[in-house]
Amino acid sequence: MKPLKVLGALAASTLLLAGCGGSSTPDTTPTTDAPAGSNETTDAAGGEEITGTVTVLAAASLTEAFTELAEQLKAEHPGITVELSFGSSTTLAQQIAEGADADVYASAGRGAVDHLPDDFAANGDTADIASNVLEIAVPKGNPGGVKGLNDFTRADIDTVLCAETVPCGKAADEAFSKANLTPTPVSREIDVKATLSKVTLGEADAAIVYQSDVATAGDDVEGVDIPEDQNVKMAYPMLWSNTDAATIAFVELVKGPDGLAALSKAGFGAP
Repeated sequence: MKPLKVLGALAASTLLLAGCGGSSTPDTTPTTDAPAGSNETTDAAGGEEITGTVTVLAAASLTEAFTELAEQLKAEHPGITVELSFGSSTTLAQQIAEGADADVYASAGRGAVDHLPDDFAANGDTADIASNVLEIAVPKGNPGGVKGLNDFTRADIDTVLCAETVPCGKAADEAFSKANLTPTPVSREIDVKATLSKVTLGEADAAIVYQSDVATAGDDVEGVDIPEDQNVKMAYPMLWSNTDAATIAFVELVKGPDGLAALSKAGFGAP
């Protein structure tokens, strides 16, 4: 299954300058041409404008933060096109291993990175950009009276988890192991957004997702904290496969103050 492309081909805009008036005096203002094959052009102020396409495959939990940052990058550099695809970190890494194009890959947890080709970041680099912890999502008002992980063993309410093979599912299983509990979910979903949707659509009384997902879910969802001794903290590594100007512009934005602010607003912790 191909990942959902939620933001693609952000349009580049071109500013054309034309002379006017009847003066016969030639324009002697020097101009600078970009070298052949360059991904930079000269803007109206004589500065260098970055152009090019950066393809980003990222964990579903990064949807809100990365979409906001892509929009910001477009505003700052209209010549850059950002193509974003979100889904299960494991599925996306496997797709890259099978030949899917990606300039940047960002994962929930480190485990999914093992599915990438060994040389994916050989011409680029890697950095941790955020952290996250698990949280229980319940409908507004918490009609099921969910108080903690123990409620996921109850037969009188419907609970949902992420699939065992994706990071949010593996983390949930680790949390239940710490608590010495065996959950009885009615379903296990393909990624964290699909899991959360069961709660937002009124199809489940509780789900285990990330703290960031509860933070960005809006008023229809409430969060129930998981105690630290039962919780699982996950790093979010970002890897990039090249150092072309468009890719580095996106990477530096995510790693910089604006990126940290967007990730914090979306409920993530510091790297």
